[in-house]
Amino acid sequence: MLITEILARNARVYGAETALVEREPEKNRRREITWKVFDDQSNRLAHALIARGVKKGDRVVHLMTNCIEWLPIYFGILRTGAWAVPLNFRFVAKTIERCAKIAEAKAFIFGEEFSERIAAVKENLDSFVETYIFVGPEELKPDFAESYEEILEDVPYLDPNTNIDITDEAALYFTSGTTGTPKATLLTHRNLEFSCFLENIHHRQTHEDNFLCIPPLYHTGAKMHWFGNFIVGARSVILKGIKPRWIMEAVSEEKATVVWLLVPWALDILFSIQSGEIKLKDFRLKQWRLMHIGAQPVPSSLIKEWIRIFPNHQYDTNYGLTECTGPGCVHLGMENIHKVGAIGLPGFDWEVRIVDDRLNPVVPGQPGELIVKGPGVMKEYYKNPEATRETLIDGWLLTGDVARQDQDGFIWLVDRKKDVVITGGENIYPVEIEDFLQTHPKIHDVAVIGLPSLRLGEIAAAIIQKKAGEKVTTEEIEAFCRALPRYKRPRRIIFDDVPRNPTGKIEKPKLRKKYAGMTESFKI
Repeated sequence: MLITEILARNARVYGAETALVEREPEKNRRREITWKVFDDQSNRLAHALIARGVKKGDRVVHLMTNCIEWLPIYFGILRTGAWAVPLNFRFVAKTIERCAKIAEAKAFIFGEEFSERIAAVKENLDSFVETYIFVGPEELKPDFAESYEEILEDVPYLDPNTNIDITDEAALYFTSGTTGTPKATLLTHRNLEFSCFLENIHHRQTHEDNFLCIPPLYHTGAKMHWFGNFIVGARSVILKGIKPRWIMEAVSEEKATVVWLLVPWALDILFSIQSGEIKLKDFRLKQWRLMHIGAQPVPSSLIKEWIRIFPNHQYDTNYGLTECTGPGCVHLGMENIHKVGAIGLPGFDWEVRIVDDRLNPVVPGQPGELIVKGPGVMKEYYKNPEATRETLIDGWLLTGDVARQDQDGFIWLVDRKKDVVITGGENIYPVEIEDFLQTHPKIHDVAVIGLPSLRLGEIAAAIIQKKAGEKVTTEEIEAFCRALPRYKRPRRIIFDDVPRNPTGKIEKPKLRKKYAGMTESFKI
């Protein structure tokens, strides 16, 4: 079933019920729409796009921050048979231009935050972009765009009934670019449908659940976790803002039952509780049944502290990539909390292997590259046949992540293949050191990267972000690291903020570039 058909069914069965709530605490604003309104808005946008020449197989760029219009617009694009092309809202003008050129976008739908960025490159887009649609206050609309509200007037509410097959292309997602330039990942309608079933099977959402969505919807992670609620017509809340109090208030006031967090947000919540800034007795949290987390390696110390504070929570961690339609090709499973630290077992209908450089299985317990196979695997990297050949082999997706499998079959993520630091012939996996340093009581966040060394080839450097108000010295961290094997100890301690992208992943290329010149001043 196409996900657009699932939306139509929800509108028929649950039409008058709330589908989406938007909370914007900073402006003290709350909005909501029903499933019927959601469906109607999607149909109206589809007709408006078709009237402007958008047809099956065209590409429509979708550049907006999270809001209540985001999902109806996404589904409206899909109902034309065109490909939805959601872009990272942090992309600078030149990256937006590059992505739009790769997609050869025919239309551009954007929010008020992006007018200047688009205007800066519009001259280079006009050879293929025919329509610009602005979502926001009329007084802020640029002259080159049409108003979203106006184009929805006097158009049909009915499904345009475009002939779409489940195997047709549906969406073009650009990877997060944490290891280099973002690549265009082409997903099909079958990929999207499978993701709905996968998420619901893993987290057992019912029509009574309420999903709190905080991460950006342009990314497969947030949207595909929402799919688990979507497929059973359950409501969801879009929260604009990540302050711990805002998250707790949304859970309490909206009666959220399922919350997906990124590591920094979960840490911030714990720190706020530990400091007394947040008092649990002030919130209604009894209905909150599941906290799941992913998008990056999760320190086991974080989860152990979470379980101590929230002993009745179910917990899950999910592993995935844009190339496998987001999270769930590997997941821990709510029943396996005794394996905290592992990313888990193959997800529903997924196969997993850990292999060497020749794609031969490694000895159990030894690290190797994680490869996955299943209905969520992308069709290709669009217009990048070389990268496709390197990443898709006989239906297997090479993830680029190093993992190992324990005696019980559980998979443990070791590190990104490109992040491994080779120092004096020894392989150092930064995630192991990051997990260790996260247990230090004065550390808020940490990233370990490799930096060049004339003597050793590379050395491990730890970029440490201290907790607010804490004082910690290089000597204190060095003493703490004596518990590690000598070759794993960071040879450079740098106190600085740890940059993360909107999905919580550490932006290590930025750090490597920032500190690339530090080659001779390390203590060896």
